[in-house]
Amino acid sequence: MAGSSRRAASRRLQLPLLCLVFQGATAVLFAVFVRYDQETDPAFWHGGNHSNVDNVFYFRYPSFQDVHVMVFVGFGFLMAFLQRYGFSSVGFTFLLAAFALQWSTLVQGFLHSFRGGYIHVGMESMINADFGAGAVLISFGAILGRTGPTQLLLMALLEVVLFGVNEFVLLSLLRVRDAGGSMTIHTFGAYFGLVLSRALYRPRLEKSKHRQGSVYHSDLFAMIGTIFLWLFWPSFNSALTTRGDGQHRTALNTYYSLSASTLSTFALSALVGGDGRLDMVHIQNAALAGGVVVGTSGEMMLTPFGALAAGFLAGTVSTLGYKFFTPVLESKFKIQDTCGVHNLHGMPGILGALLGVLVAGLATHEAYGDGLESVFPLIAEGQRGATSQAIHQLLGLFVTLTFASVGAGLGGLLLKLPCLDSPPDSQCFEDQVYWEVPGEHEEEAQGPLRTEEPDTQA
Repeated sequence: MAGSSRRAASRRLQLPLLCLVFQGATAVLFAVFVRYDQETDPAFWHGGNHSNVDNVFYFRYPSFQDVHVMVFVGFGFLMAFLQRYGFSSVGFTFLLAAFALQWSTLVQGFLHSFRGGYIHVGMESMINADFGAGAVLISFGAILGRTGPTQLLLMALLEVVLFGVNEFVLLSLLRVRDAGGSMTIHTFGAYFGLVLSRALYRPRLEKSKHRQGSVYHSDLFAMIGTIFLWLFWPSFNSALTTRGDGQHRTALNTYYSLSASTLSTFALSALVGGDGRLDMVHIQNAALAGGVVVGTSGEMMLTPFGALAAGFLAGTVSTLGYKFFTPVLESKFKIQDTCGVHNLHGMPGILGALLGVLVAGLATHEAYGDGLESVFPLIAEGQRGATSQAIHQLLGLFVTLTFASVGAGLGGLLLKLPCLDSPPDSQCFEDQVYWEVPGEHEEEAQGPLRTEEPDTQA
C-alpha cells in the first residue's frame, strides 16, 4: 500500500509538471523565434500582388488534412487493439502528437527554415511537423503498454531532435530523395523504438501476458485505424513532393502498392494461419506495408507494375514477419515489440530504401525528360551520376539506422531513471493505471491494481 501511495503521488506531480514545463518552454521559443512565412504574412502576401488562389494553402492543405488525420486518428486507433489499453493507445497518441508537432516545428525550423534570426512557418512546416510526430508514434508502438506518459514525453523530446538532425543530414547534406519517408520516418521510427524496447526489456512481463491479447471489439477499433491509414497514405507520401507530375505519380504509385500489399496479406495470412483462417493482426498491419515500401521511390519512375510488385513483396514480408519473426525478436534478442513495428515499418522501410537505391541507379534523362530536375536535380545538373545518387541513397539508410540505434540507446538510459513513473510488470497494458475507467465498480476496478510487485530492472 505504501508503494502504491508513492506511485500515485508521483503520478499526480510528474505528468502535470512535465506538460506545463514543455508547453511553457515551447511557447517562449515560439514567441522569440517563430514567424509567419511569406505565404501567410499579410504584408508580404498582399505586397507581392499575388492572386489568392495562388497561395500554397490551396495546394497543400488537402494533403496536410489527410496526414493530420493519419497521425491523430489512424495511428491512435491502430494501436487500440489491446483489450485493456484503448484509452492509453488513443489518449497518449493525442498527447505525444500534440507535443511533438510543436517541438518538431522548432527543431526542423532551426535546421531548414531559419532565416534572419527567425523560423518561418507555413503549410509545409505543418506537414513536416506531423511527419516528425509520426516517427514518434511509430516508436511508441514498439513500447506500447510498458511505459508511462512522462517517459513517453521524454522519448518524444529526444527523438524529435534526432529525427530532425537525421532528416537534415539525409535531405540537405547527402541530398537523398525520400519524399514519403521510408528512411527518415518509418525506418528511423521503427528502429529507434526497437532499440528502446530492448533497453527497457522486462524479463517478468509474463505477469501481464493475459492483457496483451485483443478482444473482438478492440480489434474492430484497430481496423478503423487501418482503414483511415490505408485511405490517406497516398496523401502522406505525396504531401511534400513537387507539385505537378511528381505529386501525381507518387499518389498513383502508393495507391497501387497498397492494393497489392492488401492482396498479398490476405493470401499469406490464410496460407500460414491455422486451418486457413485469416489473422486480424496481419490484416490490420501488413496490408499497410505497401504505403511504407514506396515512400522513397514513389516520386521516381517506379512504374505502375513496379508499384504493384513492391507492394506485393512488402505485404508478404510483413505478414511472414508477424507470424515467424516477432516471436524470435523476443525470445532471442529480448525485444518486446508490442505492435510489431518491425514488420510494418522496419522491414518495409528498409525494403523501400533499397528500392529507392535501385530506381535511382536506373534514372536517365530519357526516362524523365525535363522532369529529371524536379526528382534528381543533381543528376540533371551533371553534378552527380545515377550510380552516385544510388550510393548516396544507400548511405542514407545506414546513417538513419545509426542515428536511430545510438539515439535510442541514450533514450533507454534516460527512460530507465528510477524517478520516472512506469507501470510495474503486473500492471502493464492496463488503462486503470493512468485513467479513470467508467462503467466499473470501484472495488472491482481497483482490486487487481492494489497488489504491488517489484519492478523489473530493465
